[in-house]
Amino acid sequence: MNTVTMSRGQRRRAVFSSLIGNSIEFYEFLIYGSFSSLYFNKLFFPSFDPATGTLLSLSTFAVAFAGRPLGAFLFGHFGDRAGRRTTLITTLAVMGGATVLIGLLPTYETIGVAAPIALTVLRFIQGCSLGGESSGGFLMALESARPNRRGFLTAVVGTGNAWGLLLANGVLLLVTALPERQVLAWGWRLPFVFSAVLVGVALHVLSRLAETPEFERSRAEGAVRNKPAFDVLSRHGLTTLCASLSAIPTFLVFYLGSVFSLKYGAAIDVGRPVMLMLLVGSCVFLIVAMPFFGWLGDRYDRKTIFVGGIVVMTVAPFAWFPLLGTRSFPLMALGFLLLFAGFAANYGVQGAFCPRLFPTVVRYSGMSISYNVGGLLGGAVSPIIATSLLDRFHSWTPIAVYMAVAGVIALAASGFLRERSDGTAAQRAATAPPAAATSIGITTARS
Repeated sequence: MNTVTMSRGQRRRAVFSSLIGNSIEFYEFLIYGSFSSLYFNKLFFPSFDPATGTLLSLSTFAVAFAGRPLGAFLFGHFGDRAGRRTTLITTLAVMGGATVLIGLLPTYETIGVAAPIALTVLRFIQGCSLGGESSGGFLMALESARPNRRGFLTAVVGTGNAWGLLLANGVLLLVTALPERQVLAWGWRLPFVFSAVLVGVALHVLSRLAETPEFERSRAEGAVRNKPAFDVLSRHGLTTLCASLSAIPTFLVFYLGSVFSLKYGAAIDVGRPVMLMLLVGSCVFLIVAMPFFGWLGDRYDRKTIFVGGIVVMTVAPFAWFPLLGTRSFPLMALGFLLLFAGFAANYGVQGAFCPRLFPTVVRYSGMSISYNVGGLLGGAVSPIIATSLLDRFHSWTPIAVYMAVAGVIALAASGFLRERSDGTAAQRAATAPPAAATSIGITTARS
């Protein structure tokens, strides 16, 4: 490969490998979320009453989000210094190792309090890994694609969260078909150990991947920064903050829709298999809808689609909860469709929109930090907050208001975001304004 262009086959391989890696990372992350909601209170926190045990179990789910900004800072630094490909391989291997070890952990019954402590540590490592990988896959696709295909191809990579959720729920359906006694005895371990096979396949594909032309060009021009993560915070602080705030509804909708919905379904007497089938249908919708919105973003203004998705996510909970309350499968499916429609629009263009808020030489750091700080604010405690609100008020209304407030904050923050124009890495590095002037990231029109 030269430092300027990629062949069609290399571009396809970049997208395919990023999609596989993204899917596996989200499978591993989400399978934990499902089991923490359903079983880990009994396996790792049995000395507490069921409600407290569930909250403690969900707290270990939140710990990973605390690790995501740290992983974003660390792996973002290496992604901008050493390259996208090497960083992706590292993060995938770390995530896979932590997931397999969770599946091999002794439970509280065997080793006592050491079990939940070990679980929390491994969950934190999972979060650090995803904090670095989640943005790297988008960048591999973005920086390998032709300008008029960036949105579509990054949206294809973005469907990895839906593929991961689909795979996680499929495995969960199989495991929960077992008697609960067997699930608690050994069945819960299978999805975690199974990830070793998935990671092996992904590492094989990634090992054949070339570095992106844009990073190679930056390195050839000598524009690679020594401390890219620090440069992002010092020179592009307001852009990073606003990008983080604009991502909050994305995480709220995804994790409340995929994790908390299982808890809420039980509260309104909707069986777990029904909720899982609804989530499977939602995944199919996302796999089709996100590339459509990415394709749309290649032809029209991405920011308009990005903001439009936030608007829909702000109001959709007020329809989602009542439709779930009907307990009618078609109406509940419509509720999930409405909830995830805004997510599909927003996330479908996010992979091309958010990286281009930052110069190429700090792009990995910029997207990773902003995206994962948004994840910490929107995803870490959202299942806990929603569960607590439901237990206290016995109503969905406070949860919908909570989601709407996050949407309003995101809409205000997104007003400061602009894509950057293309140019050589050296030009972008040389013309980057000082911190006070670049914080809002206002630039010329995008390509």
